[in-house]
Amino acid sequence: MKSTRNRRKPVSAEAIARRADRGEDVASFFTNSGRMMAPIQRVNVDFAAPMLNELDDAAKELNISRQAVIKTLVRQALDQRYVARNLGPKTRRA
Repeated sequence: MKSTRNRRKPVSAEAIARRADRGEDVASFFTNSGRMMAPIQRVNVDFAAPMLNELDDAAKELNISRQAVIKTLVRQALDQRYVARNLGPKTRRA
């Protein structure tokens, strides 16, 4: 005979929020195994029209938003900068 575990159905975020609103303890739903994300800050950046056209073309080609293209390209540039600074040619000491 098979031994099956009785698994509980996952509780939705809305149900947890309702319990918290009623003052119930919801600590058991959180494991603290994830990492905290820093708050997101909104910034304004000015782009020339030709650059916006390029970004829009890239976004359309990749089937993602313009914002996602900008974030991806900035992340790649920062990663390249980090690698260039830390893995660049090492100077020899005499």
